[in-house]
Amino acid sequence: MPMPLPSLTLRQMRTYLTVVETGSVSAAARVLGMTQPAASQQLREMERRTGVRLLERAAGRSLPTAAGQAVIAPARRALAAAEDVEAVATAHRDGQAGRVRLGTGATACIHLLPPVLAAVRRRLPALELTVTTGNTPEIVRRMEDGDLDVALATLPVPRSRSLLITPLLTDALVALLPEAAAPPGTGAIGASALARVPLILYESGGTMRGLIDAWFARAGVTPRLAMELGSIEAIKGLVGSGLGGSVLPALSAGPAVPGAVWRPLRPSLSRRLGIILRKEKTRDRGLWLLVEELERLAER
Repeated sequence: MPMPLPSLTLRQMRTYLTVVETGSVSAAARVLGMTQPAASQQLREMERRTGVRLLERAAGRSLPTAAGQAVIAPARRALAAAEDVEAVATAHRDGQAGRVRLGTGATACIHLLPPVLAAVRRRLPALELTVTTGNTPEIVRRMEDGDLDVALATLPVPRSRSLLITPLLTDALVALLPEAAAPPGTGAIGASALARVPLILYESGGTMRGLIDAWFARAGVTPRLAMELGSIEAIKGLVGSGLGGSVLPALSAGPAVPGAVWRPLRPSLSRRLGIILRKEKTRDRGLWLLVEELERLAER
């Protein structure tokens, strides 16, 4: 079986197009910075691969044959596509473009990420940023599966050989109570007093819910669970309507909740947020920049 001929190369097509434009192999060689024999060799190899004559001599010039005329447009498209590939690769290499996929919880997404993402966008306008929200176990699984590049999640997370975990900041957990159910004053509230109020807690399965359940368990108290929801903002609205109390991140406190009051917990309870990265992940400029902006959260 005969060996297949090698594919056309960009160098061959560039040489051919330059000859067409200049009308001379020697002139094309000068433009391309090669010797005339090298340029002629490129043309011979291209004709051998295509199986047709591409150039002919007329009036002292090298002119395209009918077949040569037909390949001019696709050859130009091929060179343009190659230039596009180089431009895109250069933008990614220099960090001007690329994609970073961030996973986090809904509270951090609402209350922490907007200035972070805005800062990254100002510095790298072409960077594609995608944000996925979910509970920490889900975020960790997606990190391990390679679906996410970086995460800002509640710690602790299960130990993993593939992940690098860096604690970032501490966020206190506080009680939110309907005004009618809140003890007088502004003092802290303990587990026993809080357990007398129907509670609307964040859905089970998340790391934060585990911290809350453990806090009640250490006090030997079983809370009166009225509802479980996956949205902290929805929980705040229900507490303000007098349907129950809750334990929420102080990060989510923000403006006052109509019909509800915030109280610290006794003993205090907090969660830690950390940055999670895959150890083997290639850290291009976009990822480093996002991590840098996340690390500045600890300074605010």
